[in-house]
Amino acid sequence: MATAPAAPGGLMRLRPPPPRCVSPRASASRAPCIWGTPPRLRLRRRRALALAAPSVASAEAEAYTEPELEVESAVQALEALGGVPDPTSSSLIEGSWQLIFTTRPGTASPIQRTFVGVDSFRIFQEVYLRTDDPRVVNVVKFSESVGDLKVEAEATIKDGKRILFRFDRAAFTFKFLPFKVPYPVPFRLLGDEAKGWLDTTYLSHTGNIRISRGNKGTTFVLQKSADPRQILLSAISARTGVEEVINDFISSQNGTKTDLSILVGEWQLLWSSQTEGESWSSVASAGLKDFQIIKEDGKLKNSASPFPGITLNATGNICKKGSGNTFTVSMKEGAVQVGGLQFPLDAQGEFVMEILYIDNKIRISRLNQHMLVHLRIANT
Repeated sequence: MATAPAAPGGLMRLRPPPPRCVSPRASASRAPCIWGTPPRLRLRRRRALALAAPSVASAEAEAYTEPELEVESAVQALEALGGVPDPTSSSLIEGSWQLIFTTRPGTASPIQRTFVGVDSFRIFQEVYLRTDDPRVVNVVKFSESVGDLKVEAEATIKDGKRILFRFDRAAFTFKFLPFKVPYPVPFRLLGDEAKGWLDTTYLSHTGNIRISRGNKGTTFVLQKSADPRQILLSAISARTGVEEVINDFISSQNGTKTDLSILVGEWQLLWSSQTEGESWSSVASAGLKDFQIIKEDGKLKNSASPFPGITLNATGNICKKGSGNTFTVSMKEGAVQVGGLQFPLDAQGEFVMEILYIDNKIRISRLNQHMLVHLRIANT
């Protein structure tokens, strides 16, 4: 694996082996990105950027035919409007930012060419200026199951907009190794090649959009990284990779003891790991669809509406089992409600519910073989 000098535009000239899915023709033909994010913004990202500026109509976000030109127009509009004054002095600039769009200057570093158009990589920049060791960290996340590459730089605030930096270390972190793998770049020997600067030309007052320009003429549009709960909800909405995101989410949270009082409320089921092959009586009994109400006295009610005008109800009790986060659920009876008529439904069942995570809005649990994600919609 070869190395090359640092690119003063804000990214190391690292030369990893090119992924098989990237061809030189593709790299040359696409409007490239310095950190590898696909140059064509997804619609929701273009819309978010456009909506950040009142002068850029939301309808315009729906009609982009040349994304790069349209985004550059939105960038200029935001810069003209102005955001937070002296952004380097604001705490809003701190934290992890995901790259959603970039342009590339005429001379590109090898990593720019390597990662262009590779959808499986996510690119972030972490900014930490209010510490004893101020830093800017560029992160290439290969996947949650593989790991990432971090390229770190010492940072110095020059003025209200400009950050000076000098790259000083880089390393791979792989999930299957218990240690980091240093990237063999001779930072101290690179001299000025390892230096650069980054101007923040726009920082939204909400702190969720940042526009920066590098010393090589590259424009970066970044969005403040969503918190883990938002990432989970986005994965559920997209119905892709949900179980992997749930596992990552749970592992990133500190375990807390759960009692019945935390479970009290009205919950809506957002996602279940499997419901195929289940009878409707089983779905109602286990609460694998729609809504669940838990009362302070331990009474529990599941409601599901498989068809308009038809509701399946199952009632029972929930009580804590032992000192952990495990509960016993005993469903006693059920009913099918059709308009004003009600018919009996065999919804008896015994279940073990383990609470894997819970807060004031989200509940993740395991009910026998099912993984469930609920959203709290009301307190009872």
